[in-house]
Amino acid sequence: MCGITGWIDYHGLGPDAATVLTRMTDTQALRGPDGAGIWTSNIAGLGHRRLSIIDLAGGAQPMLAHTNDGATDPALVLTYSGEIYNYRELRAELRTRGHTFRTTSDTEVVLAAWTEWGTAAADRLNGIYAFGVWDTRAQTLTLVRDRLGVKPLYFRQTGSSLVFGSEPKAILAQSRHRPEIDDEGIIALMLPLLKIPGKSPYTDIGEVRPGEIVTFSRAGLARHRYWRLEEQIAPTGHARSLTDSADAVRDLLEDTVGRQLIADVPLCTLLSGGLDSTAITALANNQLTEGPVRSFSVDFSAPFVGSEVTPNADTEYAHEAAKFIGSDHTSIVLDGAGLADQAIREACVRSRDLPFGIGDLDMSLYVLCKAIKDHSTVALSGESADEVFGGYLWFHRDDAVWADTFPWMSDSPAHGRLHRRILNVFRPELRAKLGVDDYVTDQYRAALAEVHHRDTDTRQQRRMRELTHLGLSRFLPTLLDRKDRLSMAAGLEVRVPFCDHRLVELVAPLGWDVQTGDGAEKSVLRHAVRDLIPRSVADRKKSPYPSIPDPSYSDEVSHQLAARLADPDCRLNELFDPAVLQAAITPPAAPGALISNVEAELALNFDAWLRIYDPVLAL
Repeated sequence: MCGITGWIDYHGLGPDAATVLTRMTDTQALRGPDGAGIWTSNIAGLGHRRLSIIDLAGGAQPMLAHTNDGATDPALVLTYSGEIYNYRELRAELRTRGHTFRTTSDTEVVLAAWTEWGTAAADRLNGIYAFGVWDTRAQTLTLVRDRLGVKPLYFRQTGSSLVFGSEPKAILAQSRHRPEIDDEGIIALMLPLLKIPGKSPYTDIGEVRPGEIVTFSRAGLARHRYWRLEEQIAPTGHARSLTDSADAVRDLLEDTVGRQLIADVPLCTLLSGGLDSTAITALANNQLTEGPVRSFSVDFSAPFVGSEVTPNADTEYAHEAAKFIGSDHTSIVLDGAGLADQAIREACVRSRDLPFGIGDLDMSLYVLCKAIKDHSTVALSGESADEVFGGYLWFHRDDAVWADTFPWMSDSPAHGRLHRRILNVFRPELRAKLGVDDYVTDQYRAALAEVHHRDTDTRQQRRMRELTHLGLSRFLPTLLDRKDRLSMAAGLEVRVPFCDHRLVELVAPLGWDVQTGDGAEKSVLRHAVRDLIPRSVADRKKSPYPSIPDPSYSDEVSHQLAARLADPDCRLNELFDPAVLQAAITPPAAPGALISNVEAELALNFDAWLRIYDPVLAL
């Protein structure tokens, strides 16, 4: 998948440019353990760390494109992360236009496409990607991000300079100044279940938005959206039946999964035993020509404890699904003592550059990815099906659907109570000073204003369209960010077939009566794959990613927090309510909660981040 970075300064990079750029590039070594490269001129430098997936021998970066006029300097320089799933078709078309290719990599196809079509090349790409192109003749840098924002891309622009990277750590390494967090950034840290497009908590670091092209030149910064989610969700006037919709989804999923099986390294699927991952595993297994697909699931050594939010365990369903499909399945069993290791938490915080992470969910995903990496370098995941097909509880509970806020922040079991527990850890006077509730309201109103409606829409049609937009634009990015950072920190590329933009364009405009046409959530998807999955999985009530049930894990988390609070250098009281922190040291039993000790988990994440990054907080 790779890590990219770069630095442009029209006043000159200076004599240490190569050293600085190498430092920036090396911060992302975990994203690209298989190779590294930099390219520099007097005003521009690009860096790349490679995770080899396609054309293992070729495809080194940054990649250069030369003109035929005999010039020694390249015309274009590309640093690219991601996968283009239609690169074979594009390469064939580009050959008819006179392009020749030295490698079989998708990177060279992206570079040739840019040479042929410029920024219009983005409209032709199907995949997950983030890349930067430096045009040496026009002296412009262009940054491009995929439509759903699967691959991250951050930048900092100050005057004549722009620095970018797959992760903030690459940008922070350019200046080595202490990172700063302003008021809005602190609010963002309080709201890990909400992603505001284009922003990061760091004061001077923003993001290229999903489906956006950012161009930096001597004239300044220009931004252009080449794909807008709100335009895809807009009603089209073409009504589909449940059967027609399911057939169209099946055809598209078969094409999407088939494209995403292309790799020159071992490949597998993440199989939880839920509808989404089982469908992907079955579709992959049907299209592989050499043996069964490998599948992996996570399990815990402690016995499962059911709750309202997590009604059933994944294990039995994952094994039943694997047997039904015929996949070569492995269950990765995690124990509480190992997962509570402080080094694992710090690795997760470093991977995300921020103290985000809910309970043990980051740690278990990171350890799972590291275990899978011993066997495979690419994994297909069912991520984003709940946002695309309306699977979450907050699509179906009236107290969430009709709440005058983001539905997962409402006062309901549909994530909302988790959101409130997180927010209540912070000092009440700090929340009041920053106006957190007003900020959420303002962002909610701004998000709703993006949604396109039709005058003839019913109240429910309008609301469900709004929820689809909110989920895909403000909730899904938090999950994609988590999956990308933690998997890439383990050197594992995770592909997400349900994030194919063509699938969003097909499903998002469907009426809610079609989406729930059989009386259950995700009716369209369920009907599309019902012949591929066991009946038990098709009828299974949704369960979220599992939290560890081992009480020894929770005990260890509490002990670690007590030790940190006893350290005079601990900075947690700057942000958190001391009374809540003290209560978290000996938390009461919380049956039915998604995470048993959210308060202690959050505090320990912040403690690790404050120690490692030493940020300047606007308090």
